[in-house]
Amino acid sequence: MGTRRKMGRKTLGKSRTSYGLQNGSKILIADNSGAKIAQIINVDHSKTRLRRLPKATVGSVCSVTVKKGKPEYRGNIMKAVIVRQKMIYRRIDGTRLCFEDNAGVLVTKEGEPKGTEIRGPIAREAAELFPRLASISSLII
Repeated sequence: MGTRRKMGRKTLGKSRTSYGLQNGSKILIADNSGAKIAQIINVDHSKTRLRRLPKATVGSVCSVTVKKGKPEYRGNIMKAVIVRQKMIYRRIDGTRLCFEDNAGVLVTKEGEPKGTEIRGPIAREAAELFPRLASISSLII
């Protein structure tokens, strides 16, 4: 019959990295939005086997609930981008990288960061997918 073409805009593919976080993992919030610690409750756009927990890696967008922070954020469900993970992951050029902690940055549904600065380094994979995070971060590794 004919070939099917992909509809919509073309996006740069995200390189596959080792998954370091899953549902229930607690992450530090690395921006100055007012939240301190959040817990992952869902990973957006993850397809897994039935009853398998979805996993997240650097650059993944997750739904989180704030466990510690300002009272107006505590208990709310928000979106966060993972910017650091403890588990070692391999880059395309062959280097292996890991961070001291698991950290994320709160974002809106459109991908705009809620805070105005990011404490600590962020991974290059997250900075490439979210340019606004790269502009407010202090260090990109």
